[in-house]
Amino acid sequence: MSTTEAVAADEDVTDRWEPVRDLPPSAKLVAKVLDYNDTLTQSELAEETLLPPRTVRYALSRLEEEDVVDSRFSFADARKRLYSLSV
Repeated sequence: MSTTEAVAADEDVTDRWEPVRDLPPSAKLVAKVLDYNDTLTQSELAEETLLPPRTVRYALSRLEEEDVVDSRFSFADARKRLYSLSV
């Protein structure tokens, strides 16, 4: 990889996380956990991040405002929503 390609790759990463940069730490953590996992429920996110469920709800709402996460209903349990990273 040339230096130019490396800089371009770094810029892509920077642009990708730009909407998350000014969000609270909890939202950044939730986004990073979703980056490592394809889809998780809110309770799975709380378990993975060790954050209280209320904090995870707040983080998800902030991420949804920035269009960083997608959510859809779970086919296995319609009471739950599945969240995935969209950036």
